[in-house]
Amino acid sequence: MKETILVTGGTGFIGSHTTVELQNAGYEVVIADNLSNSSADVIDGIEKITGIRPAFEKVDLRDFDATEALFRKYPRIRGIIHFAASKAVGESVEKPLLYYRNNIISLVNLLELMPKYEVKGIIFSSSCTVYGQPDVLPVTEESPIKKAESPYGNTKQINEEIIQDTVKSGSPIKSIILRYFNPIGSHPTAIIGEMPNGVPQNLIPYLTQTAIGIRECLSVFGDDYDTPDGSCIRDYIYVVDLAKAHVSAMTRIMEDQIEEPVEIYNIGTGRGTSVLELINAFEKATGVRLNYKIVGRRAGDIEKVWGNVDKANQKLGWRADTPLEEVLATAWRWQVALRERGVM
Repeated sequence: MKETILVTGGTGFIGSHTTVELQNAGYEVVIADNLSNSSADVIDGIEKITGIRPAFEKVDLRDFDATEALFRKYPRIRGIIHFAASKAVGESVEKPLLYYRNNIISLVNLLELMPKYEVKGIIFSSSCTVYGQPDVLPVTEESPIKKAESPYGNTKQINEEIIQDTVKSGSPIKSIILRYFNPIGSHPTAIIGEMPNGVPQNLIPYLTQTAIGIRECLSVFGDDYDTPDGSCIRDYIYVVDLAKAHVSAMTRIMEDQIEEPVEIYNIGTGRGTSVLELINAFEKATGVRLNYKIVGRRAGDIEKVWGNVDKANQKLGWRADTPLEEVLATAWRWQVALRERGVM
């Protein structure tokens, strides 16, 4: 049996898929989540897929004593994958202090406790938002960090700096920072997937909810950008491929393959896809026509961004290679499954 890994925010969208892949790779998993934006029912789904029920603790990681109690209860934890964070850009602008408290204090508590409980390394869930609107595309890990457009984006930048400062100070831990592009899709079984509370903030759940009739129409924000079809371009990565990147990164730490105390990787496909191309691919993959309309640009949207992922391909031995139409088909299967279960 491989080491025990703590997955914070493990009942969330990316955390649940990563737990599945960690268990499939032989790791034991302990999930810590305060369930502020997810449901404990996800644990049942993970067990159904893998045949293994991960340990679960309802913990608010801002609470230092409760977090330390977690490490005392599970003394075999040797690695952490830290997803737990508030993540809605718009909400962060309205409630900045909530985001600074939630997203920063939780990380500080973990970093402070890791040496005491002999935790070897931490993988941090960062974002391509740290690059802002890049001057040169595709962005590499050496591309300049731009001033954040939102408190949410700023917490990612600050947390990256906190990790690097902590390791530089001599703390006996290793870290890998993964800068994601845009995770989409759902597990091929349609047992777990993206489950936003209320009106979705992300494109794909809004798209699938429109396709199934929950939402009346999908708004495409702008068709006058400097892109081939005028709509914004992003690098959309399959959530299962993204989850596997975490397994590769954790194995790199656990097997002492890490070359720098802190390593940073872009995690994406290396390709840009426009919003209109994504809609066309969805219609082709599912045979479902989508009701959408072009509206004005949305404040704060970046025109185009995609990443150079050569470093992750080479160093992690990992690649995101699931075809886009196949990924969108999984998102639709998940939406249909939710309807069949009477969820939405």
